[in-house]
Amino acid sequence: MKKIYSICLALVAALSFASCDIEPLYIESDLNYNKYEQKTLTPTHTIKEVCAMYNVTQPFQVTKDIIIGGQVVTTDQPGNFYKSFYMQDETGGIEIKVGRNALYNEYRLGQWVYVNLRDLCVGMYGYKTGNYGGMGMVQIGFNDPTGQYETSYIEAPLLVDYHITRGAYAEVPEPIELTAAMMPGKSDNQSTNPYLGKLVTIKNMTYKQQNFVLLYLDSTKDKTQYTNRVFLSDTNGASKTHGITTWAMSKQKMAEYLKAGLWDDCKVGSGNTFTGQTLADFRGDGSYPNVEKAAYSVSQYFEGQRTEIQVRTSGFCKFADYEIPADVLAGTRALDMTGILTIYQGSLQLVVNSPDDWVYSNTGEKVYK
Repeated sequence: MKKIYSICLALVAALSFASCDIEPLYIESDLNYNKYEQKTLTPTHTIKEVCAMYNVTQPFQVTKDIIIGGQVVTTDQPGNFYKSFYMQDETGGIEIKVGRNALYNEYRLGQWVYVNLRDLCVGMYGYKTGNYGGMGMVQIGFNDPTGQYETSYIEAPLLVDYHITRGAYAEVPEPIELTAAMMPGKSDNQSTNPYLGKLVTIKNMTYKQQNFVLLYLDSTKDKTQYTNRVFLSDTNGASKTHGITTWAMSKQKMAEYLKAGLWDDCKVGSGNTFTGQTLADFRGDGSYPNVEKAAYSVSQYFEGQRTEIQVRTSGFCKFADYEIPADVLAGTRALDMTGILTIYQGSLQLVVNSPDDWVYSNTGEKVYK
């Protein structure tokens, strides 16, 4: 096995050097689906069993053939998922970190896939200690040599194909409708709650007039330093929504919000440590020259089934700038939402695949037609 792995790595290095200037295709084609043999493997473990092997802050490399199987329940085509996909079996769901774009060309929604975990790393993203902390999501990837995260991406095509086997096409699993009793607590992960990492529907979600965004003054500098951070949160600034009426913010939308002066009273810093400056001090000629204009993810806070849930949307997705309907923002109209249920530092988040996953609760009509 080690010899095969060494040969793969050598071939990958040579291919990467030769093709470093080639952009990946982003074209969906049946040729991409039919160029390989669909196989069926026999899983040795369930997703729940693999997640139960993980101890908090102790990522581990798998040293034997452990195979999990399940159906793909995410797509990166609209851009709300990035370089990874979620798969689920009857016991739970988990993220597979494949470090390349246009995964929807290779892993269809509903398709069966099998992952051999030998030499891969089982880690967690989003765990935080302390009274206000909580669990995160167990995920599968390689060991991160930088130590910044517990896992990194499986990037080399030969290694991706070695570890991930594509199986038969199938219909997308029906989302599980969650009740209040089924909601995870802050101490849950995929080994203790079967709905985390799975495709779910939460009905009658109402907006809580609150959101959260983490801005960086300069993303090329240390992102952990409070001097480079601005938290748009319920405790920073007069408004809990900060005037943000979209699901996320593209680069252009972020600049529009910023230049409108909506965040001028927000303090530079994080936690309880601040520089003494506000964003108003960076206004300059009105263009905020020392504030980076970039796409940002936004967490819009909703309540559903007596539980607070952050609807997390990427600033790079195709629907980042979609306006949330005014009656939804006012809290007078509820939405049913379908997406992947995740947990980050003990807080529940829902990530949708596309705008079709938002429907009005009272009529069942799609919000965006």
